[in-house]
Amino acid sequence: MSALIYALVSTIHLIITLYIWIVIIAALITWVQPNPYNPIVRFLTQVTEPVFTWIRRKMPFVVVGGVDLSPVVVIIALQFVDIFLTRLVFG
Repeated sequence: MSALIYALVSTIHLIITLYIWIVIIAALITWVQPNPYNPIVRFLTQVTEPVFTWIRRKMPFVVVGGVDLSPVVVIIALQFVDIFLTRLVFG
């Protein structure tokens, strides 16, 4: 296996894992009333909200009884892509 392909897939895996943790933290932070001017909260919102909005627009059924399940959909999709790429490259 080429070292370049291994490095690319490993980097993509790292980015996906990092974004999954960002999604989890962003979802957890909505359970409290965070200060919207906090730089960490602003970063989490800027990085995740466009994806959540896109999911909500394409799949309106992810909001059930006032509970937004778009972070769960994002995590499942990212896990699928991660597993697919890993299995595709490493057999």
